[in-house]
Amino acid sequence: MATQEATDVYEEFEDHVRRLTYVGDAAGVLQWDQEVVMPEGGTPARSKQTSALSTLKHELLTDDRLGEWLDELESADLDPEREAVVREVRRDHERAVRVPSDLVERISETTSNALPVWKQARQEDDFDAFADTLEEIVQLKREYAEAIDPDRDPYEVLFEEYEPYLGLDTVERVLERLRDELVPLIDDIQDSDVDLADPFSGTYDEAAQEELVREALDYLGYDWDRGRLDTAPHPFSSGTQFDARVTTRFDPEDPLDALGSTIHEFGHATYTQGLPREEYGTPLGDSRDLSVHESQSRLWENHVGRSQPFFEGFAPSIADHLGVDADPRALYEAANTVHPDNLIRVEADELTYHMHIVLRFEIERDLIQGDLDVAEVPQVWNEKMEEYLGVRPDTDAEGCLQDIHWTHGSFGYFPTYSLGSVLAAQLFAAAEDDLGSLDGRVHDGVFDPLREWLGENVHRHGARYTTDELIREATGEEFTADYFLDYAAGKYRSLYEV
Repeated sequence: MATQEATDVYEEFEDHVRRLTYVGDAAGVLQWDQEVVMPEGGTPARSKQTSALSTLKHELLTDDRLGEWLDELESADLDPEREAVVREVRRDHERAVRVPSDLVERISETTSNALPVWKQARQEDDFDAFADTLEEIVQLKREYAEAIDPDRDPYEVLFEEYEPYLGLDTVERVLERLRDELVPLIDDIQDSDVDLADPFSGTYDEAAQEELVREALDYLGYDWDRGRLDTAPHPFSSGTQFDARVTTRFDPEDPLDALGSTIHEFGHATYTQGLPREEYGTPLGDSRDLSVHESQSRLWENHVGRSQPFFEGFAPSIADHLGVDADPRALYEAANTVHPDNLIRVEADELTYHMHIVLRFEIERDLIQGDLDVAEVPQVWNEKMEEYLGVRPDTDAEGCLQDIHWTHGSFGYFPTYSLGSVLAAQLFAAAEDDLGSLDGRVHDGVFDPLREWLGENVHRHGARYTTDELIREATGEEFTADYFLDYAAGKYRSLYEV
């Protein structure tokens, strides 16, 4: 194909891709609205609206012209950036053309209608009230996976929606290694005689907590011109490089929960805000995938926000807003106390968190593969909690109804949390190799060097590289759990003197 002809074809192709992206982002705004501010009675109309946008997005993605452009560009002499755009769009197009539009519409409408059903079931601690809806979602996602590739493990097909390049074998290997090496560490901690400090007692006003987390966002460098803070039952971040919003929630007895959740979502939003603005609408202006996205939130939440140098700099703000005039070491210990008896994933400590992920991974994999009936989920959930963490939920609200992900149909999402934690440690180590120890900068509230390093090595690339390529570009190494396990062992064996 002649150079000018290829350029003309690419420009038509890119215009189509941008429209496709804009439709998807509009649907994302509607989802944010539904989870944050929409009145309860708005669900019937919202489900129709999101269904219509999902169908339109699917039609744009499966358009015959898009397939023709992709075929023409396959043999064209494109620069690496355009080749990456073609690669990413081709992958999405080839998956989407195999899925009937009516199935996409049914999934969208069902998951939108599922949200209030789940909320009420969780509020009333009634899994049976959600079971039929969950069964319907599971069946629809099986159909979806079968349509894409009937000859492969349906769970693997769904996992690739969230992490297309590392592979399910990597997930299984990493989770097995985390389980094998973290469980003995957790056991040693439980046997330790060390009691970490807890300077918090009583309750803390929600307004005061909100002032604190807003100051934390300021402190870390959140761009309020392109973001906002709201509350949601399940904290999340969403948006684009022009509008990256965060949500949090407040526990009157545990203000560190809101602080940690907010810093976590800040990490997501900072990645989103750091994507190339001029590439908005194409994969070059989009995040790589959820493993990389989660690495950004975990890096800021754990390696920065749970560090002693962070509390050495931020302790005065905690005293100002909460009246807790505690030594930074005490705040550090409170933020890193290991609680194996904690039932709630989003409130779990840094170590036991991964056992929550293992549990969910095993259950959702068995559900999709047909090895577990929906009716069995509460019992299996409780048994695995007891096996992995030595605690058994008294209610389904504290157990299998606590997460929103299955309501969205997001089967395959959970493993990316652990993959992200592992990658966060590898990236932080690479940043310190380049910048030197970051403790002094974190102590002084100087976060620009770290944020700029992440921007240069991760954010600015968008989806130009595959996940494994991006990790090699940023760290000079293959993806490995070594850094996370060394970090976890060093930190927690020191804290608990084991």
